[in-house]
Amino acid sequence: MLHLQPKKLPGVLESILVLLATIAIISYFIIEVQSVPHVPILLAIFVMLAYGLIKRMSFKELQHGMVQGAQTGMNAVLLFFLIGILISSWMASGTIPVLMDAAFLLAGGPWFLAITFAVTAIVGVALGSSFTTAATVGVALMGVSQSLDVSLAMTAGAVVSGAFFGDKMSPLSDTTNLASTVVKVDLFEHIKNMSWTTIPAFIITFILFIFLSPEQQGSTDQLTSFQAGLEEANLMHWSSWIPLVVLVAFTVTKRPAFISLAITSVVATLIAGFRGVLEWGALWSTWFGGFSAETSSEAVNNLLTRGGMNAMLFTVSIVILALALGGLFFKTGVIPAILKSVQNGLSSARSVTLSTAFTAIGINVAIGEQYLSILLTGEAYQDMYEKANLARKNLSRTLEDAGTVINPLVPWSVCGVFLSGVLGVPVLEYLPFAFFCLLCPILTILFGLTGKTLTPKTETHSLEKASGH
Repeated sequence: MLHLQPKKLPGVLESILVLLATIAIISYFIIEVQSVPHVPILLAIFVMLAYGLIKRMSFKELQHGMVQGAQTGMNAVLLFFLIGILISSWMASGTIPVLMDAAFLLAGGPWFLAITFAVTAIVGVALGSSFTTAATVGVALMGVSQSLDVSLAMTAGAVVSGAFFGDKMSPLSDTTNLASTVVKVDLFEHIKNMSWTTIPAFIITFILFIFLSPEQQGSTDQLTSFQAGLEEANLMHWSSWIPLVVLVAFTVTKRPAFISLAITSVVATLIAGFRGVLEWGALWSTWFGGFSAETSSEAVNNLLTRGGMNAMLFTVSIVILALALGGLFFKTGVIPAILKSVQNGLSSARSVTLSTAFTAIGINVAIGEQYLSILLTGEAYQDMYEKANLARKNLSRTLEDAGTVINPLVPWSVCGVFLSGVLGVPVLEYLPFAFFCLLCPILTILFGLTGKTLTPKTETHSLEKASGH
């Protein structure tokens, strides 16, 4: 968005004060008033419009800034709609249910905490939603934890760790798509690059939970109940694996995310239609309204009833508003003035990576909103990565390592409030055991300090030429 900056930049101190005042307004409404993020972001837009008018900018100029800012997120918006369609079609075809069933089978073995982490990670990748994973499978595993007399704080830490592994690595996740789209990096290239920090964090977390797991095994009636409910839904079939195979094939062959998700959704819908899961008219309607399950288990119904374009409107609206606010920050010169004052000190790969990580963490702590931590930080640092000769996929990875997974560790954040309520464990109690969420920012900072796993921009260009792009 740097092309939006005005001819004359405001002073650095003035810019910092305006930025802090805007963040303070958003923080107050999210933390104290407990408002949905849309309202304070809209109020912040009003404040920035007033600031721009005071600086004698025309409304037309400011409006152009908002429109241009929002326009940068259109790729993400289109992908979000496709994700909603994919989820509903994968529910109807039984693809997500068979993945869940496989995860539940694993949960009956030893190493309860480690398996809890692995199961929620698998379901998280399948669903692409940390909230849904924690509110369904997570709640079931918390019940099993009680029957085993295992520490609820440790179990909650394992659930949160697994759920946010899925939120971070799933191609269905809105934060994963947002980070890659804002920074203009291919979705699957972004996920592949995140493996450098995510896989070590996963392995270390799994090992830590093995050591913390109790030796005894108790009743797993709740998991058995979930499996019975999945069977009753009558969605699971050998053909349910086909959409997953198709998506993996497109991923391996590096097809564009939009094409991959679109074709996979059509394949899943056709499979569900030919199997007679729903009438064709009702089946195509799920693309907008989502899939609804009808079993005797309310918990399983909640688990399987989701998806559709309509379900993505909350995310789409917050992305548009946040990017419009970002456009105003740049159009009024607030962020460009701050960036210009520090750009000399942020020319190395180390300084840029560390600054990105701490900015994303700071926005999470101050505002408690993971979308804003990704959007604002991503927009602010893109040009700095270019100047530091770093590929943009390094930026998108850092946004997730220090943005997405930090939100559940902040007690007043959107994720923190939701998870503590659903799991029945306060954030500060499960925080020491949310190893995956703690390790990701630590690893990205360590790699930033050492320069390990950071891809130079020149290497990316050479790879593109070699592949014929």
